[in-house]
Amino acid sequence: MHQWYLSYNGQTMGPLDEAAARQQASLNPNGHCWRAGFAEWVPIAACAELRAESVAGNVTTPPPLGGIAGQRADAIDYRIYGEDMQFVEIELDPGESAVAEAGAMMYKDAVVRMETVFGDGRDGGGGFMDKLLGAGKRVITGESLFTTVFTHGGSTGKAKVAFASPYPGTIVPMTLANYGGRIICQKDSFLAAARGVSIGIHFQRKVMTALFGGEGFIMQKLEGDGLVFVHAGGSILERQLGPGERLDIDTGCVVAYTDTVSFDIKSVGSVKSMLFGGEGVFLATLTGPGKVWIQSLPFSRLAGRMLQAALKPGREEGSVLGGLGRILDGDNRF
Repeated sequence: MHQWYLSYNGQTMGPLDEAAARQQASLNPNGHCWRAGFAEWVPIAACAELRAESVAGNVTTPPPLGGIAGQRADAIDYRIYGEDMQFVEIELDPGESAVAEAGAMMYKDAVVRMETVFGDGRDGGGGFMDKLLGAGKRVITGESLFTTVFTHGGSTGKAKVAFASPYPGTIVPMTLANYGGRIICQKDSFLAAARGVSIGIHFQRKVMTALFGGEGFIMQKLEGDGLVFVHAGGSILERQLGPGERLDIDTGCVVAYTDTVSFDIKSVGSVKSMLFGGEGVFLATLTGPGKVWIQSLPFSRLAGRMLQAALKPGREEGSVLGGLGRILDGDNRF
């Protein structure tokens, strides 16, 4: 179980176990809460995990989500390791499952079963055509046709499975219930999630935004009430935008945003800025209210610099890049 910390007017309470934290949250929801895995302090009123019980211990119905009605994802525990090259270790109880992109697994306990499935591995039944449709949505977003489901196959104890990020950056945990049940993210940022989260597609409504918005016409839509893990390149910045507040961002630096945020594009300015400014032709504009996640090192920028270095290598004798450069120049002397 997690240890919780609550904050009221600058005064911190904790550590508290989950039952004590829920009781205190029900007595006074006008504060903020934090536990291991949270990227920042979250308003108590927005934290679904502390809304599940009342003081008397009676279960109450959580507020409706913006995602799929009635969906309840597995409640998983986790820990994130590392700084620049992170991985997330998920702890499963018997019968619990996590889903991940094909090839994302780092290690697992022997009791954890692996099963490759069509689509996003979400429970809820459905026939072959439903699963095929889910798989088709993933293909449209540029992901694999399959996902892998990792399930604790034992009857007692806990089991662990870990997933690694594909390139240097930060793994961001998000509890979808805290963000209205829906997050829009770039199409290659999803890493793993609790079973029960739906991984769908989100279409940009405006033609110009679809053509020049950096992520194209299609982005990923993560829906449900459980935990998801999104990978961002470099360092991550979280911004809470107020109503009407606008943020101009390099199109490749947008990782994710809540469903209430409006996404659009604008030109960088004059023709001279477009040609010589080095920032491209368009900027993304995100308008609140809502939350946005911004990455400092998009993979496209990293790959571009690596390609640039490979095509214009140093000329030092004996260097690998220097040798490659001589070969590209037609100089075959060694």
